[in-house]
Amino acid sequence: MAQQPAIPPLPQVTEATPAPSESTEKQESYFAPIGGFTGKRNAVPSSSLADERARARSRSPKSIVTNTAEPPPLPQKPSSTASPPNGAPNGNLSPSSAASSASSYWRTISRSPSPLGLIPIHRSFRTFIHRHEIPRKALHISIGFFTLSLYSRGISQHSIHPWLLGALIPIASVDYLRHTFPTFNRFYIRVLGALMRESEVDGYNGVIWYLLGAWSVLRFLPKDVGVISVVLLSWCDTAASTFGRLYGRYTPRIRKGKSLAGSAAAMGVGMLTAGLFWGWAVPRFGHDEGFMFSGDLTVPAAVKDVLGWKSHEGVLGGWAALGIVSLWGGFVASASEVVNVFGWDDNVIIPVLSGIGLWGFFKVFTP
Repeated sequence: MAQQPAIPPLPQVTEATPAPSESTEKQESYFAPIGGFTGKRNAVPSSSLADERARARSRSPKSIVTNTAEPPPLPQKPSSTASPPNGAPNGNLSPSSAASSASSYWRTISRSPSPLGLIPIHRSFRTFIHRHEIPRKALHISIGFFTLSLYSRGISQHSIHPWLLGALIPIASVDYLRHTFPTFNRFYIRVLGALMRESEVDGYNGVIWYLLGAWSVLRFLPKDVGVISVVLLSWCDTAASTFGRLYGRYTPRIRKGKSLAGSAAAMGVGMLTAGLFWGWAVPRFGHDEGFMFSGDLTVPAAVKDVLGWKSHEGVLGGWAALGIVSLWGGFVASASEVVNVFGWDDNVIIPVLSGIGLWGFFKVFTP
């Protein structure tokens, strides 16, 4: 057999190592070419690329150079008086400093009621006078007893209301003068401050509204209705104010300044007052011919005609009639204490609305 010739080994080709510049050119030529506009926009200097790569590896925020120079101080207006040290009283909120103003000095402190006490005696007796109003309520209640005393002596209401009008005119005039002259107002407050509320410092005195309400019901309504209207004002308003301040926070609020506790107290006292007046005072001291309630209630004649009743039917007397009248008296007293009529004072609203409510009730249900 013929021997095959040996295959020579392949030659080994050794490539020369490229220079650094050539390697960089090859790496850059690997990527696709970039357009002219985009390339210009994305072109970043080599120093910036190095900073970005270093910041990406270290994840450290870019160093921000800030201007540490402080702004020049603003010019300050020179003050004429030196301010007291921190915590020291400066007298700006003291009632005595407000009293030296020329006019309306009470408005520079606050609206009433104020915890500072706009009336000097209120600051001395905060609980007795400012909070519970004991002197004012004592005067309020005493007027009811005084009215019943006049009734028990048989004095006609037509001889009383001229005196009320005679007292109303000078008291209203004095109130006008004290609002015109602050010096006189300060003297007035020092003398009668125990009987005033702080809302009356820059408002009209409640005595004016009290006299106006009492004069109205005694002048235009029958005697029994006029007398009971004044007594309801005297006692029911006091009860509503007392119980409203004590327990009003625990009961729902009917409207601003009026709570369910105060209204319930006014209704309870009104029922008791009406029952005692027509059930005890009138039988004891007698009644005039002009009295509207003589002890009997009856169904209106128009209702009797519809029902086919006779004239003597549908008549209610005795304790049942007195109970209905007492219930209605308490209701009208409580309702008149709650309702707001043009923002008028309760001292004129309670007697007038109570008198109108009782007068209308007796017009419909008395023989």
